[in-house]
Amino acid sequence: MIWRSHLLAGSETFVRNHGAALARWRPVYLGAVKVNSAIAADGDVIVYPGSLRGRADFLRLRVTGSSPRLRARLAELRPAVVHAHFGNDGWLVSHAAARLGVPLVVTLHGYDVTRLPGVPGWRGARYRRNLRQVFDRASVVLAVSEFIRDRAVALGADPAKVRVHYTGVPVPPLPDATPKRWDLLFVGRFVEKKGVDDLVEAVGRLDGLRPRVLFVGDGPLWEPVRRRAAALGLDATFLGAQEPAAVRRYMTEAKVFVSPSKTAANGESEGLPTTILEAATVGVPTVSTYHSGIPEAVRHGETGLLGAEGDRAALAANLRRLLTDDDLRVRLGDRARRHVAAHFDLATQSRRLEELYDRLRVGTVPG
Repeated sequence: MIWRSHLLAGSETFVRNHGAALARWRPVYLGAVKVNSAIAADGDVIVYPGSLRGRADFLRLRVTGSSPRLRARLAELRPAVVHAHFGNDGWLVSHAAARLGVPLVVTLHGYDVTRLPGVPGWRGARYRRNLRQVFDRASVVLAVSEFIRDRAVALGADPAKVRVHYTGVPVPPLPDATPKRWDLLFVGRFVEKKGVDDLVEAVGRLDGLRPRVLFVGDGPLWEPVRRRAAALGLDATFLGAQEPAAVRRYMTEAKVFVSPSKTAANGESEGLPTTILEAATVGVPTVSTYHSGIPEAVRHGETGLLGAEGDRAALAANLRRLLTDDDLRVRLGDRARRHVAAHFDLATQSRRLEELYDRLRVGTVPG
C-alpha cells in the first residue's frame, strides 16, 4: 500500500511512478484527502470524505497521529506493507500500521528533513518529536540521496535502518531527433529552493547571446520572476504547470535543462530533483548546483555542469559554455542518459524495492 496524505499533487509523478513500476506487488494508493490534479486516479482510496465529520476526523489524525477511521480502513484493506512518502506523512500512518502489525517503509524526500525540523518554537519541537516516532516505528527508512540519509541520521534515525534508495525514473528508448525549439528549460515549482530567480539573473548576464528560455511550473515566485524576465528583455516563455506528457515533450525540444537549486532561507533543501533524471533520459544535459543529492546525478564535466549555490556568475558561465559548444553539449547529454540508465532506472530500483517488501513480508528486517 502506498500512502500519501494529499493524493496526489501534479508535481509528485514520482509517487505515481512508484506503484506503476511494481511488477510483482499490487499497489493500492491510500490517501487522507483527494487532490484534483492531472495524476489523480479514480482508483485511489480516500479515507476522509469532504463532509464535516470527515474533516474533523482528519484534523484529529493531524493533531494526535491516531485515527480509528484510518486504522479501520487499513484493517479492511489488509496490506502486507505500508509505504509512506515523506516523513510527515509517515508519522500520520505510523500509529495505525503499528497497531495492526503492518511493516512500515518511509521514503524521505527533502523538506521533511531539512525545512520542517528547523521550524522555530513549539511547532518545530513537535515535528522533531513526531519524526523520531516515525523513525522508531518504521521498519526501514529510505532516503532519496546520501545527503538526505545523513540528515535523517542527524535527526535521530537509526543508521542501521536508513538506506539510500533512488526514486528512479523510466528510461524508455531514446526518442527520434527532435528540432530544438528551446535553448534552456526550467521545470519546477517557483519557490526559493529551486533557484529560478538565479536563473533569470544569470540569463540576463549572457551578453551576446539571447537564448530562448522556457519556464514550466507555478508557485508564489511565478509573477515576480516573470516581471523580472520582462524587465531584462529576455526571450522567455512562461507556461505554468503542465501535464507529464507535455513536460517530456518540452524536454526533447530543449538543448539544456537548468536546475539551479539552493538552500532556502528557511533551511529547505531538495532531495534529488526527478526532473534532472527525466531530462537525462532524453539525452539533455543539466546545468545545476552542488546542492543536496544533485552531484549524485550530475557529475560535473561528465554528465552536466555544476556551480556553487546562488552563484549567478558561475551559472551564467556554465550556461554560456553549453550554449556555445554543441559537441560538448551532445557529449554530456549522451553520458547523462547512460549514467541515469545505470544508476536511476525505475525498473531496476523497483525490483530492489520489491525484494525489500518480500523480506518485510516474511518478517526479515533488512540489515
